Amino acid sequence: MAKQDYYELLGVARNASEAEIKKAYRRMAMKYHPDRNPDDATAEARFKEAKEAYEVLADSQKRAAYDQFGHAGVDGSAGGGFRSGAGGFSDIFGDVFNDIFGGGGPGGAQNFRGADLRYRLDLTLEEAVAGTTANIRIPVHASCKTCDGSGAKPGTQPVTCSTCGGHGQVRIQQGFFTVQQACPHCRGTGKMIEEPCEDCHGEGVVQEHKTLSVKVPAGVDTGDRIRLNGEGEAGSRGAPPGDLYVEVSVKRHDVFTRDGNNLFCDVPLGFVTAALGGELEVPTLAGKAVLKIPEGTQSGQQFRLKNKGVKSVRSGAEGDLMCRVVIETPVKLSKKQKALLNEFAETFEGTGGRHNPKHESWLDAVKRFFE
Repeated sequence: MAKQDYYELLGVARNASEAEIKKAYRRMAMKYHPDRNPDDATAEARFKEAKEAYEVLADSQKRAAYDQFGHAGVDGSAGGGFRSGAGGFSDIFGDVFNDIFGGGGPGGAQNFRGADLRYRLDLTLEEAVAGTTANIRIPVHASCKTCDGSGAKPGTQPVTCSTCGGHGQVRIQQGFFTVQQACPHCRGTGKMIEEPCEDCHGEGVVQEHKTLSVKVPAGVDTGDRIRLNGEGEAGSRGAPPGDLYVEVSVKRHDVFTRDGNNLFCDVPLGFVTAALGGELEVPTLAGKAVLKIPEGTQSGQQFRLKNKGVKSVRSGAEGDLMCRVVIETPVKLSKKQKALLNEFAETFEGTGGRHNPKHESWLDAVKRFFE
């Protein structure tokens, strides 16, 4: 009886990828495996055929010979039938669970990368705008110097875990599936420590504090993060350390508020200067600056000082300083000052609309409202 074409048997095209062939084989193995079809000779035969096809098409050399010469090119090299144990149902899908539960290192033993750490760095607005270098002190788990991170007492070595045989993984049968998970005795490392290091108690890491110098670029703002590679927690049993993320938090300033690259501040202004105009000295982060006030300035009016804001940490563009004038009403006036103001007010009789345009327009709006 002529053998069925291997590609047709698995239900894949002749140009199918290795992944497609593997997926097709798994699907058939799941359906026809003898463990799922006890005492079913037909299912067992189908399983053997699928296994034979897969063993040829999964091997690049055998597949090339099969593509050129057909079954004659691979006779004697394909499948030896169903084998329980190493070739059983659990081994077919074992690599699937390895992908899920993972294994780092020989035999699947897992050495875990150290955890990333986060540190909040409080800066003044001046420090954030100009940039600075900050020294920070952080608690970390560092590799134990006594045992060089092995966890074993100096002069001894970890031994192979007797539970998992050094694989770091154990298999648990769940119905038709065999699920792999980290060995509970060695915690996935594949090694056991018979004589723990006295300093780290077998963990391979110890807690300590270290001081780091952090270079903060000019222009950072609240929420920006600076990553320090390899300055996080130490990895387990020699695995690489994690990273340290320094998160910037800018303190509230007494004079300025920040929005992006622009700074804002309120500037008190006397009503005489607001009426007649003049010059006003205002603060900036780079020193003092002179702000020209035109006559007739109203309260709440904003004036822009170009390039007196923050230089962007990303683009290098400079923001502006926005000064909002707040006109102050004089208080605690003397009798003479009050008399002069009354005399001044009398000069406005009949000309209020000329000198107070907003007041007149407001009165007109009120009248329309009540009509």
